[in-house]
Amino acid sequence: MKEEEVNRCQIQEWYPKFKSVSIKTLIHQLPESFIQYLIDDSGPFLLPVSVLNEDALPNRIHNPDEEEDFQVLEGSGDEAEEGSPPPSFPELELKIKESIESLGGAVFPKLNWSAPKDSAWISTAGTLRCTSFSEIALLFRASDSLVHDLCHAYDSCQDKSLTRPQNFFLALRKWYPSLQPDMEFRCFVRDQKLIGISQREVTTFYPVLLEKKNDLLLLIKAFFNNYVRAKFESKNYTFDAYITKDERVKVVDFNPWGAFTLPLLFAWDELDHIHSEGDDVEFRIVEDRCAVRPGLKTAVPFDYLDTSTGSGWDQFLRNADEELRRQSTEAGG
Repeated sequence: MKEEEVNRCQIQEWYPKFKSVSIKTLIHQLPESFIQYLIDDSGPFLLPVSVLNEDALPNRIHNPDEEEDFQVLEGSGDEAEEGSPPPSFPELELKIKESIESLGGAVFPKLNWSAPKDSAWISTAGTLRCTSFSEIALLFRASDSLVHDLCHAYDSCQDKSLTRPQNFFLALRKWYPSLQPDMEFRCFVRDQKLIGISQREVTTFYPVLLEKKNDLLLLIKAFFNNYVRAKFESKNYTFDAYITKDERVKVVDFNPWGAFTLPLLFAWDELDHIHSEGDDVEFRIVEDRCAVRPGLKTAVPFDYLDTSTGSGWDQFLRNADEELRRQSTEAGG
C-alpha cells in the first residue's frame, strides 16, 4: 500500500467526484487548534464553550445552599489554583451550525477517513446523530477510533514519509434514519476489477438477502462499471455501497486494500486467490443464523447504529441483562 492510495480514500478527496451518487455531505477544513484539542489528553475532559449555548451535556443546576460548606476564604492558602479555561471555536461552530441546518437539522460526522463510532454510547441518543457543534465535539473528544486518522493513517504504507495528513477535514453527512443495515455491502476491487462483495453487517442473518442476492449482485456490478471503475484512480481498494428501496446504489465510503480495512466475510488471502482464479465476482452473505460473525461489530450503515431506548440493540442488551440475572439467581439458589 502506498500513501497516495490512502490519501485517495479521504472523504474530501473522493466525495467531489461521486457527489451525485453518494450521501449528501458538506465538508469543512478544521483549524489546527481544534486538532490539537482532540489530540491533547494531558488535562481534564473539557468540551468547548458553545457561543450558541448549545451544550452537548445538560448543565448542572446551580444551588448555592450546596456550596456553602465548600467556600474558601480569600487568601486562606487552601485556595485551589484555577484550571485552564475550556476551549472555544466560535467561527467553526457557526459554520457547522449553518451546514447542519442546510442538511435538514441532523448529521453524522466523520474525519478524513473515520467516524467516531466507538463513542456513540456517550451521546444522549446512543447514535452518531448530531444537531450541534457541541455534540460533534463530544463524540470526537471521546473517540479512540479517530486516533487512527489523527496519528496512524500511514502506518501500513510501504513508502511512509508522513505521520499525519497536512490538513484535517470534518465531513457532515445528512442523517437518514430510514436506512437499513441489511442493504449496505463492502465491495473489493483488485487490479480495477470487482472480485468480491460482502454483506457489511455480518453479525445478523437477513433472510431478504437470500431472496434478492442475484438482483443485488447485478445492481452492484452495473454501478461499479458505470460509476466507479473509471473515476477512482487506485487499482486496489474497497468501497461500501448502499442500495435504496427504489434500487439506486449509493457510495458510502472508500477504503484502502488491506491494512486496517476489514475483509468481513472474506480473508485477504482468499480475495487474492479469487482474483487469480478468474473474472467471476464472489458475493458472500450470512446465509443462516449459525453463520453470523458476532465478533465483527460493523452495523451499517455503521455510523447510524442505534442503541437508544426502544431500538433493537437496546432490547438485545436488556435481554442479555435479564439472562445474566436469571443465571446468577439460579447459581445462587
